[in-house]
This record gives sequence, C-alpha cells and structure tokens, in this order.
Amino acid sequence: MELLNMIRRMSLRLKLPIREIARRTGLSRNTVKKHLKADTVEPTFAIPDRPSKIDPFAEKLSGWLKSEGAK
Repeated sequence: MELLNMIRRMSLRLKLPIREIARRTGLSRNTVKKHLKADTVEPTFAIPDRPSKIDPFAEKLSGWLKSEGAK
C-alpha cells in the first residue's frame, strides 16, 4: 500500500519520469503507469477494538513487575 504513495510522490512532487520511478522501485514501467493512471485512494481497513487475551491477568502481571522493580 505504501508503494502507491511512494510512486505518486515521485511522480507528482519530485517530477521524476516513469522510467526513473520504475528503476528506483524495481517495478516495470507498465506497472508504474498503471498505478499512476488508476487514481484510486489506498483502502483503509477498520481494525476492530478487541480485548487482549492477557487483559484478565493485567493487574496481577503489573503487580509482579512493580514488585520485581522495587528489589
């Protein structure tokens, strides 16, 4: 996903030719052209807020860490 941003940055901000972008990224010129022509926005995925598996033990663990740090 970050590759698309990098290609666009090289093209729009740095004004590099497609051949140079292809050389720097290791992609073919056709692939670079395809990404520039697509004009799509990178998809963002919603990450659900899930409880951790150690949440039930968090207080006990932090207590152990505090008592070990006090020694």
